[in-house]
Amino acid sequence: MNNSQQDDLQKYLEEKAKQEQEKKEEQEPELLSAYDACVLKESAKIHELIAEAQKRPKDD
Repeated sequence: MNNSQQDDLQKYLEEKAKQEQEKKEEQEPELLSAYDACVLKESAKIHELIAEAQKRPKDD
Protein backbone atom coordinates (compact mmCIF):
# COMPACT_ATOMS: atom_id res chain seq x y z
CA MET A 1 0.00 0.00 0.00
CA ASN A 2 1.47 3.35 -0.97
CA ASN A 3 1.26 6.60 0.99
CA SER A 4 -1.65 7.93 -1.06
CA GLN A 5 -3.71 4.81 -0.37
CA GLN A 6 -2.83 4.93 3.31
CA ASP A 7 -3.85 8.59 3.51
CA ASP A 8 -7.14 7.85 1.74
CA LEU A 9 -7.81 4.94 4.07
CA GLN A 10 -6.98 7.06 7.13
CA LYS A 11 -9.31 9.84 5.96
CA TYR A 12 -12.06 7.31 5.28
CA LEU A 13 -11.73 5.74 8.74
CA GLU A 14 -11.69 9.14 10.44
CA GLU A 15 -14.83 10.19 8.54
CA LYS A 16 -16.58 6.93 9.49
CA ALA A 17 -15.67 7.41 13.15
CA LYS A 18 -16.96 10.99 13.01
CA GLN A 19 -20.27 9.84 11.46
CA GLU A 20 -20.71 7.17 14.12
CA GLN A 21 -20.09 9.71 16.90
CA GLU A 22 -22.63 12.12 15.39
CA LYS A 23 -25.16 9.31 15.10
CA LYS A 24 -24.72 8.46 18.81
CA GLU A 25 -25.08 12.12 19.81
CA GLU A 26 -28.32 12.39 17.82
CA GLN A 27 -29.77 9.32 19.52
CA GLU A 28 -29.04 10.45 23.10
CA PRO A 29 -31.56 13.32 23.21
CA GLU A 30 -34.27 10.98 21.94
CA LEU A 31 -33.53 8.55 24.73
CA LEU A 32 -33.58 11.30 27.31
CA SER A 33 -36.83 12.70 26.01
CA ALA A 34 -38.39 9.22 26.09
CA TYR A 35 -37.20 8.86 29.68
CA ASP A 36 -38.53 12.30 30.57
CA ALA A 37 -41.88 11.47 28.97
CA CYS A 38 -42.10 8.30 31.07
CA VAL A 39 -41.25 10.19 34.26
CA LEU A 40 -43.84 12.86 33.52
CA LYS A 41 -46.48 10.21 32.78
CA GLU A 42 -45.80 8.40 36.06
CA SER A 43 -45.75 11.69 37.94
CA ALA A 44 -49.18 12.55 36.54
CA LYS A 45 -50.50 9.16 37.70
CA ILE A 46 -49.16 9.80 41.21
CA HIS A 47 -50.79 13.24 41.35
CA GLU A 48 -54.11 11.71 40.28
CA LEU A 49 -53.87 9.08 43.03
CA ILE A 50 -53.04 11.73 45.63
CA ALA A 51 -55.99 13.86 44.51
CA GLU A 52 -58.33 10.84 44.77
CA ALA A 53 -57.00 9.97 48.20
CA GLN A 54 -57.52 13.53 49.45
CA LYS A 55 -61.18 13.48 48.29
CA ARG A 56 -61.99 10.37 50.33
CA PRO A 57 -63.13 10.77 53.91
CA LYS A 58 -60.49 9.80 56.42
CA ASP A 59 -61.01 6.57 58.33
CA ASP A 60 -60.62 7.24 62.05
